[in-house]
Amino acid sequence: MQSLRPVLSSHPKNPFLPIRPTSPKLTLPISVKTSYPCCKFPKKLFIRHTRVEACYGKDNAPLKNTDVVTLGNLCVDIVLNVPSLPPPSREDRQRYFDRLSASHPDKKFWEAGGNSNLSIAAARLGLQCSVMGHIGSEIYGIFLLKVLQEEGIRVVEISDDPGSAGKGSSSYQTLLCWVLVDPLQRHGFCSSADFSKEPAFSWIKQLSRPVMTAIQQSKIFFCNGYVFDELHTEVIIAALNCAIDAQTTVFFDPGPKGGSLSTGSPEERKTLELFLKSSDVLLMTSDEAEELTGLSNPILAGRLLISQGTRTQWVIIKIGSKGSVLLTESSIFCAPAFQVDVLDTVGCGDSFTAAIAFGYLQKMPKIEMLALANAVGAATATGCGAGRNVAGKDKVLEILRISDVNEDYPFWNHLLDAVSDEKVVLLSKSEACFQNESKNKVSFVSVGSATSKIILQLEEQCAFPKVSS
Repeated sequence: MQSLRPVLSSHPKNPFLPIRPTSPKLTLPISVKTSYPCCKFPKKLFIRHTRVEACYGKDNAPLKNTDVVTLGNLCVDIVLNVPSLPPPSREDRQRYFDRLSASHPDKKFWEAGGNSNLSIAAARLGLQCSVMGHIGSEIYGIFLLKVLQEEGIRVVEISDDPGSAGKGSSSYQTLLCWVLVDPLQRHGFCSSADFSKEPAFSWIKQLSRPVMTAIQQSKIFFCNGYVFDELHTEVIIAALNCAIDAQTTVFFDPGPKGGSLSTGSPEERKTLELFLKSSDVLLMTSDEAEELTGLSNPILAGRLLISQGTRTQWVIIKIGSKGSVLLTESSIFCAPAFQVDVLDTVGCGDSFTAAIAFGYLQKMPKIEMLALANAVGAATATGCGAGRNVAGKDKVLEILRISDVNEDYPFWNHLLDAVSDEKVVLLSKSEACFQNESKNKVSFVSVGSATSKIILQLEEQCAFPKVSS
C-alpha cells in the first residue's frame, strides 16, 4: 500500500518541528472524499495503580469479562517533518535523537501510539479493552492516560511499585516515539529505547497482581515485538505463561523487531521462539514472515510457521496493497485489499489486528473476517496518523459498501501455485476472471455477498459505539 503523509513545513527556530499539516493529492485508484469527525465515546472503567480482584465461575476458571488485553508498548508518538531520516550509525543516531529531544513540540503534534492504536481501534469495534504497561506522571503520561480514558480503555499498571524507579528518573517517564517523515514521505522511528542495552523499564522485575488478573480475565492476550524494548524476557514469558494457564487466546505480532530478535541475545531468541510456537494466532507482514522463515512466498512461510507451532491455530500474513491471507492446518483464505486513497499507513496493521480480534471473538467466517480487517486497515490509511485517528465507523462502512478490491489475478495465481492439498477460499468479484490451473483448488466467495453480510452483522450487533454529536 502506498504510504503518504501530510507535508509539514519547518518551524523557524527548529527545523525538526513542523508548523502545519497540508493534504497532498492522493494517487490510488479510488477517490473516497467523505470525511468523518473525531469520534468521542462514553467513558468506561479506568484503573491505574489499582488492584483488580479476580472473579471466578462455577468451574473455578476466571470469568472472561475483557475482550482484549495488550502487554506493554504504550507510548506517545510525536510526528515530525524532517529534512532526512536518522543516519545508520549508532553514534550519529544518538546525536540526532538528542537534537530532537532538546525541544518540546507543540501538543497538537502529539498522539497516542504503540498498542494504544490497536486498543482504540478494537474499542471502536465495540470490544472491551485493557492495556497493561507503564505510563509516567509527567505531561506526556497525563496526555496518554486522558486519551485512553476518553476511548473507554482500562489502564493497568504493570508494576506493583512504579515509584521504585524514582519519579525524577528517565526510566520512570512515559516512552516517546518520534515518528519522522522525510521529504519523500518515508517513515523513520526513533526513541530512547534504541540507545540502551537494557530494557526501558529494567526496574520492572515481575508482573503486578492486577496484570496477572487482567490477563486471566481477558479473552485475548496481545503482545508484539516492541515489548522486548521495555521489559526483561523473563517478565514477558511470565505474561505468556499466565495467558496459557488461564486459557486466554494468545495473539502475537513480532513486527519489525522479529528479524533483530531472531539474531539477538540467547534470551531474546528463546523468547521469540517460544511466542512463535505457543501463540494461537500469529500476525505479520509478508516481509516479516520472509525474514523469520527465509521463504518469500507468504503461503509457504505460513505453512512452515503452522508446522513449527505447538498451539498455533492461525497464521495471518498481510501483503500490503495486495491484501491478506489466513492459513490453518488444512485451509487457506485469501482476501484482496480494498482500494482507497492512502494518506498515512501508520496504525493500519494495528487496526487490522483489532478487526481480526473482533472477528475471532464473534466467530465470523474467516474470509469475512479477513475482508473486515482489510477494510478497517484501509479506513485507518485514509486518515492522518494513528491513535485517535484510527478507523471510525463511517469510513469502515463506506469502504465495505463500495467494495472496490484490488484483484491482481496474476499475483494470486502465482501465489496459489504453491498450494497442494489445502482447501483455498478466495474473495473475488468474478470467478470467471481467475483463469489458472489453480482454479480447480479454489472456492470463490463474492465480494458483494461477503461485505453485505459484514455490514449487516455490524449494524445488527451495534458493534460500533454511537458517535456523540
